[in-house]
Amino acid sequence: MTKRNKIIYWVSTIWLALGMMSTGTVQLLKVKEEVDSMTHLGYPIYFLTILGIWKILGVVAVLIPKFPLLKEWAYAGFFFAMSGAVFSHLASGDGAKEFFGPILLLILTVVSWYFRPADKKIISANFNK
Repeated sequence: MTKRNKIIYWVSTIWLALGMMSTGTVQLLKVKEEVDSMTHLGYPIYFLTILGIWKILGVVAVLIPKFPLLKEWAYAGFFFAMSGAVFSHLASGDGAKEFFGPILLLILTVVSWYFRPADKKIISANFNK
């Protein structure tokens, strides 16, 4: 892995972790703005608890060493949660202000996943033997 790729990986991963940890915490605490947003989007309030727990566990999974399969699941969960948020805001007719956070976290998820080091990847079986 080149020095450039390591820097890209760690910068995107740290920002992703900070974003997911902060939004997960706000969701777990059921901050009024989050409750209002979830209601506006048409989701039940208990989704805040589910999303908050999943985000925090996902951050732990992405940051701890080893466990590449667990990391893949965490990245997939981040991707589904953030793409779902984008489409939910689209369907609700929200403006660019509401899209910025989920789109940024979606981009950080993809960049962090793409530039992750080899030891954080699942090694696929070679079926061409």
